[in-house]
Amino acid sequence: MLQRLLDSIVTLDVGSSSVRTLLYSFEGREIEGFGSKLEYHARTSEAGAWEIDAAELTGLAARVLTGICAQLRSKGVRPAAVAIDTFWHSILGVDEAGKAVTPVLHPFDSRSSAAAARLATRIDNLAQHARTGCMLHPSYPPAKLLWLAETQPEALAAAKHWMSIGEYLFLQFFGSARASTSMVSASGLWNQNADTWDEEMLSALPIDRDQLADLETLDRPCNSLTSPFREQFPELDGIPWYPALGDGACDNPGSGCTTREQWALMVGTSGAMRVTIDRSSAPGNAIEIPQGLFCYRLDRKRYITGGALSNGGEVYAWMKRNLRLPEDGEIERQLAGMTPGLHGLTMLPLFAGERSPEWRTDVRGAITGLASATTAIEILHAAMESVALRFRNIYEIMEKAFGAPREVIGSGGALLHSAVWTQIMADALGHPVRMCLEHEATSRGAALLALERMGAITAMPGAAMGATIEADPQKKDIYLAALAAQRQLYKRLFE
Repeated sequence: MLQRLLDSIVTLDVGSSSVRTLLYSFEGREIEGFGSKLEYHARTSEAGAWEIDAAELTGLAARVLTGICAQLRSKGVRPAAVAIDTFWHSILGVDEAGKAVTPVLHPFDSRSSAAAARLATRIDNLAQHARTGCMLHPSYPPAKLLWLAETQPEALAAAKHWMSIGEYLFLQFFGSARASTSMVSASGLWNQNADTWDEEMLSALPIDRDQLADLETLDRPCNSLTSPFREQFPELDGIPWYPALGDGACDNPGSGCTTREQWALMVGTSGAMRVTIDRSSAPGNAIEIPQGLFCYRLDRKRYITGGALSNGGEVYAWMKRNLRLPEDGEIERQLAGMTPGLHGLTMLPLFAGERSPEWRTDVRGAITGLASATTAIEILHAAMESVALRFRNIYEIMEKAFGAPREVIGSGGALLHSAVWTQIMADALGHPVRMCLEHEATSRGAALLALERMGAITAMPGAAMGATIEADPQKKDIYLAALAAQRQLYKRLFE
């Protein structure tokens, strides 16, 4: 038992609402009895702000690391390495002394929507998307940098470096900011096939290349903690800490989606469908990025491409907050007995704007077909179906570009807590959905990727899997008609 614990790796997951640590074995299994979690809230505003204080987030990370170190100490365990993942697309400005001069701007911060539109007048959006894999959208740093230049020029002037929260944590813990290929690839500033910063994008922004991550140290781990962190978690000093990876990238290997035949369907607060593409399998080791999809990097040798929705489980949560609905168990029971399309409703669940496939911030949610007899549970049913249909849009683009998947593997709290919604997803996609039972697939993926880097594993171990939900062929035509109606509603309202 002790030897198994020694062959272990600590994970630090910095999410959008919590920071947590876990411990994984070299076989990629979570070791029970270890881990610490702290929740936090970003500062938000009606204007679209979504900010996090960098020092506060560093403090939370230090506290959860201190917590797991106390557990390691009590068991006499020293792990082999530390793996980190954080939310993608974050950016903050740091001065010469290493102090944050802006908050961490989260991808949900939408105040740069107008700046994204202005940026599109300076640079060809489709051409830069073909290079960077990112659209000109407030989710990504380019629009935020232009917005800062226009609204907070003093902060822009004070910032000598621009980095993600993962780089900032390394700067505090080790005195050296370190980035991963995964993290820089999702910045909207990175040329995916050239493996370097995109010069054309940089030329349209008020920053210089030397203000960004040092490519000489890209992906290199750090080992020696600075004081006081050396004293705070000594069990983690002198072992490799791998630069933070994007959380979405980690979800793919963590949920067992390691080939182009396995697509990850993740539905949490938001949602995404992603596929891993080995660079060596791409013609000329270069990927052609389909319009409507994002393309980032898992690491130097693998791409992650797919589509993202801002509206996933949050649509269900909105319905719960605003409609007179019963408890979740009763909701599930009532939904299970409902016939698709019988409610007569067509809905666009774009409460937070749109990412894939059109990447528009000006669109909003809509519902048609309401009658005096329409019930709250029917509105919820239509909402859940509408999210599944948005995933069908992504599925069709991916299928055209990469071929049909052998497996669609579902993960995320929204699917794990609702067998009915998982069935709706399978029926709307017209493809079975196999459920992944790894409750922390993101942390697991970070651990597996670090173990691969260390040479501790040569192949990614499979994930714990549950039932496969088959698509009902009798519902195919119903959902195809619903998809056509949803697309027609979008066209009438927004085109």
